[in-house]
Amino acid sequence: MKSEWDCVLQNLGEWQGSFTSFSPQGELIQDIPSLILLEGVNQNQSIHLVLKRFYPVPESAELQPRELVMDFSAPAAGAFFFETGAFSDGRTSFSSHQPFVAEFCLLDGDPNRDRSATSRLRQVLIFDAENQLQQVTLIREHRSDLPTPERSPLRVENLLGTWQGKAVTRYPRQATADIADITTTWVRPSEHRPSNPQLIQQVLGYEAIDITLSQGNLCFDQEGQSYQTLLLPDGASSTYPVQICPRQPFFLEAGWLLAPGVRQRLIRRYNSEGDWISVTWISEYQVR
Repeated sequence: MKSEWDCVLQNLGEWQGSFTSFSPQGELIQDIPSLILLEGVNQNQSIHLVLKRFYPVPESAELQPRELVMDFSAPAAGAFFFETGAFSDGRTSFSSHQPFVAEFCLLDGDPNRDRSATSRLRQVLIFDAENQLQQVTLIREHRSDLPTPERSPLRVENLLGTWQGKAVTRYPRQATADIADITTTWVRPSEHRPSNPQLIQQVLGYEAIDITLSQGNLCFDQEGQSYQTLLLPDGASSTYPVQICPRQPFFLEAGWLLAPGVRQRLIRRYNSEGDWISVTWISEYQVR
């Protein structure tokens, strides 16, 4: 079993991509090319990070780089990493009327087969001081020396069926992780209401979740919160509360359809006190 720092090191390399921002309704705000270098130093005891984002110059065809440089030798206090290199980072507690940010990163690759990940998909969810989502930033990256074709945007049809896989859950201040088999089924209850189509998501150990499709997005209620799922480019999805309600538990989820019938997800959970309680990484395959 890898140490957490070894999991962090799965992200080393030079990644070329873009920062694409969307409104809560899924409308494109901007798309900024990017280049990030994660370089191991001092025999990989620390990491040197250089991020360049290339912004358009007004009334010009040129792009102006803006650079962020930092060094770190341990994960952030609100971060958990998994063996693939996947991670979620964010605030360790939620407070009303304060900006709230969470980040997710999934990698396409199987470290157990000595194959380094060839692409990464990151998401950054930004909530404003009114606890409403301000924007979702989708960061699609591939290794600079390995061109990666873009996947198609995620569609509801890609989700229908039964999925089986493994869920690994980590908890703050707990060294061990919970590992469980998981089964999820997406079905259409009927086709006779095309003006108000619905889905049902059934998760092993949970009651069925009724989901409504609205303007291409998925909407549902759970534990006192109203949620929305954006179906995004490159097989991505982002699930979040429409507005985080104080004193109610909530979760945030990033999903990635890596190939037909192959999906990964990251789920970050908070309890009714606003405390961060876990991160779950899920790898699942469509069985029918």
